[in-house]
Amino acid sequence: MKTAIQKAAAILCLALLSACASPAEFQNMVVTEGIDTAATQNSAFKDSIVVKSVDGGEETNPMWTSEISSQAFEKALIASLENAQLLAKLDENAPYRLRVTLLEVDQPLFGLDLTVKTRVRYEIIEKDSDKTVFSEEIPATHTATFGDSPFAIQRLRLANEGSAKNNIAAFIERVITVSPEMSGGNVALK
Repeated sequence: MKTAIQKAAAILCLALLSACASPAEFQNMVVTEGIDTAATQNSAFKDSIVVKSVDGGEETNPMWTSEISSQAFEKALIASLENAQLLAKLDENAPYRLRVTLLEVDQPLFGLDLTVKTRVRYEIIEKDSDKTVFSEEIPATHTATFGDSPFAIQRLRLANEGSAKNNIAAFIERVITVSPEMSGGNVALK
C-alpha cells in the first residue's frame, strides 16, 4: 500500500513540475542559420559592434508564464552577432555600441497554436562621436503549435524563443545592409 501511495505522490510531483513555466533559454534564441555571409563580409559593421546594454526583459515566475529575460536575450544576441561576424573581437576597441530594449513581448493567454510577437528597439551608437547611427524598432513573431508540444506552458516558451530568435535575425539582416553614416537622423542605405 505504501508503494502505491509513493507512486501516486511521485506522479503528482511530476505533473506539478511539468506544469511550471520555464524561462526562454538563450541557446534556443541564437541565430545560427540564414545569415547572408556575403553581405556580412561587406558590412560596415563587420567585427565592430559590442553590446552595451539589454533592458526590458522579464524574469519568469514558474507559477505564471514563460518570459524572456534581459540576460538570456543578451546572451543570444551576443552569440548571434558573433555568428554573423558583427561582434567586435575586443570590447574596448569596438567602434560601435549596441543598446537594446525589449519593448513588447505579446503573448496569448490560451490556444492550441500560440503566437508570440516581440518588438525590440536596437540602437547603434558610434563610440567616438556618441552619435546614434542606427535606431529601429523591429517586430517579429513565431507560432508554436500543438505538434511542437502538447503542453501549453512549453509551447509558450517555444513561441517566446522563436519570436526572439526571429527578431534578432531580422535585426542582423537589417544592420548588414546599412551604412553607419547619418542622413537626417536616419541610417543611410548602402
